[in-house]
Amino acid sequence: QVQLIESGGGSVQPGGSLRLSCAASGITVRNSCMAWFRQASGKEREGIAYILPLGYTTTQNSLKSRFKISRDSDKNMVFLQINNLEPEDTAIYYCAADLRPPYGNWHDFDIWGRGTQVTVSS
Repeated sequence: QVQLIESGGGSVQPGGSLRLSCAASGITVRNSCMAWFRQASGKEREGIAYILPLGYTTTQNSLKSRFKISRDSDKNMVFLQINNLEPEDTAIYYCAADLRPPYGNWHDFDIWGRGTQVTVSS
């Protein structure tokens, strides 16, 4: 059974940092394209970043300066480091996987976790 379980969300003040984690089971993250998405209340889900099997990463241009995706293949986990959090980052953050190449299309991710809530407020 394939599962993605996110953790690490919470309530933080503007300017703070968080590291979100995604624990995968049933798939191997180093053989998959893994991504982070987010969905704010009343808005569409948006892709943040993905990491390819070879380790190359792509991050949305508007988020590059503050968001970084990484993985630990030994632990079969993917991470999202978020720095200098802003109230506009408040959203549910989702981990997702795409197992079928070619990779790189935000619409091809079809394995999803349940998400972790991030709330940024003072």
